[in-house]
Amino acid sequence: MTTQSDILVLAEQMAGSMNSFDDIKDFQKQLMQSFIDTALEAEMEDHLGYPKHEKADKPNKRNGHTKKTVRSDTGDLEISTPRDRDGAFEPTLVRKHQTRVSGLDDKIIMFYAKGQTTNEIVETIKDIYDVDISSSLVSRVTDNIIDDITAWQNRPLSSIYPIVYLDCIIVKVRQDKTSRSSTRLFI
Repeated sequence: MTTQSDILVLAEQMAGSMNSFDDIKDFQKQLMQSFIDTALEAEMEDHLGYPKHEKADKPNKRNGHTKKTVRSDTGDLEISTPRDRDGAFEPTLVRKHQTRVSGLDDKIIMFYAKGQTTNEIVETIKDIYDVDISSSLVSRVTDNIIDDITAWQNRPLSSIYPIVYLDCIIVKVRQDKTSRSSTRLFI
């Protein structure tokens, strides 16, 4: 198990080789890619019921890997998904035919909610995360939530909403040759 001191030692070692934010971003990308590959191997091990390189007399065995590129907040990641001979392995971390790692959809929806157009969202994602996405992808993501937005806009409203107005004034008062502040609160 990794402790806080182990992480600090690793951070100190890495700090010596990092000269810019691009170096940090590249390291983060490599770390994310390594994590995903390791997690997919663990999922395969759980699916088959035995670890890699172990002899087993079971009919379903490992059958290589499929490489694919997925988009993430750290950029495009080249991941390697393990396969089994029966084709029954369904990874849960990065599903089959998935092209984006979670987080990017949330960002697209956030920019959409702020009123950006499809093309502005594409440019913003490119500027901030250095990930190329298409305007059709943005449209598909926003189309998935349009029903929820319409339902929220058309929800029944309560007939009574309590409103409290607060106002305050601060006045300088001179008394006994000294100046002090006096606050009056109006509700």
